[in-house]
Amino acid sequence: MNRNTVVILVLVCVFIVIPALLAGVAGVVMLLRDGGSPFSLSKNEVALFRIEGVITSDRGSSGFMGGSSAGAERIVDELESFRKDKSLKSAVIRINSPGGSAAGSQEIYQEIQKVRREGKKVTISMGDVAASGGYYVAAAADRILADQATLTGSIGVILSTSDMHELYDKIGVKMGAVKTGPYKDIGSSSRPMTNEEKQILQVLVNDVYDQFIVDVSHGRKIPAADVRKMADGRVFTGRQAVKLKLVDKIGSLQDALKAAAGDAGIMGDFDVVEYGRDKGVFDMLVGDSQASLPEWLKRMDALSRLAQTLLADGRYPQLR
Repeated sequence: MNRNTVVILVLVCVFIVIPALLAGVAGVVMLLRDGGSPFSLSKNEVALFRIEGVITSDRGSSGFMGGSSAGAERIVDELESFRKDKSLKSAVIRINSPGGSAAGSQEIYQEIQKVRREGKKVTISMGDVAASGGYYVAAAADRILADQATLTGSIGVILSTSDMHELYDKIGVKMGAVKTGPYKDIGSSSRPMTNEEKQILQVLVNDVYDQFIVDVSHGRKIPAADVRKMADGRVFTGRQAVKLKLVDKIGSLQDALKAAAGDAGIMGDFDVVEYGRDKGVFDMLVGDSQASLPEWLKRMDALSRLAQTLLADGRYPQLR
């Protein structure tokens, strides 16, 4: 067997065979869990989700060695799987996020509400920060636990713009636009906004803000007028938030897990089923396990072409 053949076999094993085996094992485990199969390894289980980093409305992005944003699409998919899993009765969502996308936060909020309507309990555990969109998500749950020094609240909406036309003038850059209406380039950095444009954007921001107020009021069972008094963008510590009824009690992640176990009627020890995981180098190479077949084929073709390039250039591991 020549070395080129050996290299190809190694690449096939690393990028196709091993991922396929792992996916198969994961699939079997999920099939056993779905519907509360008697073959499940444990009946005493609590689900755990993590929302870490800036909330986005897509599936989220990952850094070179780990996750860097919390994608609403992925989180909603995970919550939906939990909702349909008859063997799990309660969950903890660990939040360590400064907020982010208003739409993404709303989607997660709404999915948590769906989970609760199915009769399952959801407990929030706040880490260092669960503010703005992070608090929006938390407000949908049955209870919220936070550390005393957690930073939370920041109920409000912001839309940032930049006016850089003076800088462009100094460096000799001339910006222009061909548009179909007077407001098509609203917020452009190439010119100051008019008062009318500022009013248009203020109305837009106020509308999203009102939605935020209503959802917090509904989730926390606090009159909207009382929420509005606190919703000026200020941040609270966990201890302050308890006094304001934005948080139920002070407690750690372990306290939240124990509370969730009690919700599920579990006495004694229990196992934690953690949904999702941070993506690293391996995920960057083989991609998302939920990718469609055409997408997988594209990735495999790209890896094949990479292997051919390495072989052609002689840049491959020395197998001796």
